Amino acid sequence: MDPQEKKVLDTMKKQGKPVRPGDIAKLAGLDSKEVSTIIKKLKQEGKVVSPKQCYYQPV
Repeated sequence: MDPQEKKVLDTMKKQGKPVRPGDIAKLAGLDSKEVSTIIKKLKQEGKVVSPKQCYYQPV
């Protein structure tokens, strides 16, 4: 897992609830398109789930 992926995952964990990619980007200080790409990859790897549309949380 690269540092950006870890940062996104850690940011999600700190929130303790499902969050939107835009919110993750603001909190982590990353570009929102980059965050969306990372979330897509993490979702494919089974590390992130989407409990409702446009919201994500770690498994």
